[in-house]
Parts: sequence; C-alpha cells; structure tokens
Amino acid sequence: MPTISKKTLNFSLKLLIAGLLGWALYQQVFARQQAADLWMALVRHFTYPNLLWLVAVAFLAPFNIALEALKWRQLIRGFSSLGFWQTFKAVLAGTTIAIFTPNRVGEYGGRVLFVEEGQGWKAVIATMVGSLAQLLALLSVGLVGGVFFSLKFLEPQPYLVPVSVSLGAAFLALLFFTYFNIDVVVPLAKRIPHIDRFKKQLRHLTVLRHYHRQELGRALGFAFLRYFTYATQYFLLLQFYGVPAPWLVGMAGIATIFLVQASVPLPPVMGLLARGEIALFVWGFFTNDDVDILAATFSLFVINIAVPALLGLVFIVQVNIIKSIGLESNKTS
Repeated sequence: MPTISKKTLNFSLKLLIAGLLGWALYQQVFARQQAADLWMALVRHFTYPNLLWLVAVAFLAPFNIALEALKWRQLIRGFSSLGFWQTFKAVLAGTTIAIFTPNRVGEYGGRVLFVEEGQGWKAVIATMVGSLAQLLALLSVGLVGGVFFSLKFLEPQPYLVPVSVSLGAAFLALLFFTYFNIDVVVPLAKRIPHIDRFKKQLRHLTVLRHYHRQELGRALGFAFLRYFTYATQYFLLLQFYGVPAPWLVGMAGIATIFLVQASVPLPPVMGLLARGEIALFVWGFFTNDDVDILAATFSLFVINIAVPALLGLVFIVQVNIIKSIGLESNKTS
C-alpha cells in the first residue's frame, strides 16, 4: 500500500470514529427527549453546598478509569510492557469506540491501538478476562442488592427469593470457577465446530495458561473497587438531585439497576435508555420527580462515558491506526 494511501486511510478512519462519536453524543446529549428539562434540573440543583455532591462525583471519575487501567494492566503484563499512563489512554480510547458499537465490542479495538505490534489478539483476550471479572463483581453485588431491594419494596412470593438466590449462587459459583480456572477455556474452544479456520487467532488463547490465581484475584479486586466507585458516584448524584434514598437502600437500588441492565447487553448509548426506564421504577419508591431521576442517570453517563470518550478521541488521533492494526510495519512507518 503506497504511503499516501496509508495516510489517507489512517485519516479517514480517525474521521469516521470522530463522526460516529459525534453522532452518538448528539443523540444522547442534545437530541434526546427531555434534554431541556434535564438541563433545567441541573441548573436548579447547582447551588452551594449541594454542588459539593457533584464535585465529588467528578473527582471520582478519574479513579474509576484508573481502576480499570490497573485491572487491564494486571492482565496484560505477561506479554506487554505498557506503563500505567499508556493503559489509562487505552481505556479511554476503548470508551470512545465502545460508545457507538453494540455490546461494547469497540472497547477491544480501542485498547488494541495502544499495545505493542503483534500483541493485539492477546490484548483482546485479556480485555475479555477483565470483562468477566467486572461481570462477577456486578453480579455478586447485584444478587445481594437485588434480594434486599425486593424484600423491602416488592413483596415477592415466599418461594421466589430462595429459588432466585439458589439459581443465582449456582451461576455465580460456575462463573467464579471458570474465572479462577480460566485456562479450561483453551481445550473447550478447540472443540467448537469449524474452529479450525481460526487456528491463527486460536493460538493466542495460550495466554490464558499463564494467568496465576493471584493475578486473577488482584484483577478481581480492582473490578470490585471499580464497581463500588461507580455505584458511589451514582448515589452521590442521587443526593445532588434530591432523591431521598438512604445509603444502604440506595446502594441496593443501584445494584438492582445494574443487575437488570446487565441482563440486556447494549452499547452505552442504548444502555442509557434502558437504565433510565429501570431507574424510574426503582427510584419511584422515593420520589415522584421523574426528571430528577433521569437527570441523575444522565449525569452519570456524561461524567463517566461521554467526557472520557471525548478524551479518548484525542488519544486516538495521536495513534497510527494502520500500524496498530498490523497493516504497516515498523520499517515503513
């Protein structure tokens, strides 16, 4: 491929990413229903000392990203020498592309742009392991919080709670076993029908054999810390918008919302809509002000997804995408 073509393609890909990001943010920040009402809710609550809740949420945002970077760095350190700052930028870049792709698949592609040449597939696999760790944290807390919230507000049938807890605990036990014995995926993957055509990619699964339980445990610890950071941000936003939920019940409600949303995998843009509907049901037990409920959910999206996605775009612009995906060798760069 001629140099001029590589430069043109590189520029075009960055322009495409910027355009898709702009479209996704426009749809959710400016063109969404009740945008004016949500803005007025922010203005109405933007007073001292109430403002301190919002400041605390913004202050926790970099920690949320940093914990994800530390988790991912823990999982790629066996084959990559990326430092913390590089992994931090990779996480932001992943957020940029994930915002407009289904099931957050773009998150893998965004992070691959920052790993060393030839380590892309291993980075993708490491990201999947990290996603499993985050899912374990979400489901573990979600099961406890969901049961607590249901017993307090929903009055479920007597048999429903023990059955749900038993099934949930069994499923979690299976996931935990798989996570801490992640190398079992390798022989299982080789038994998938017609998998031979992916032999070249399949060989990268051997990275799973090198994970020790201590490493996986540390990654899981970062996942739980990240979950509680994110949940704390949500709770602080509820306080900012005047939703009178006590801490324990509020965290249980948040766990319930995240648990229900996790059962319907969607990109962040669509996930925001789903979370809004669930939030209206959960927080409807505490307030009749739908706008404040949706404003809290919307603000969390802006602070933890939209702003990091914009920052991630800045770092993507600085990357040679063609080289990162293996279409340009070091000799020609």
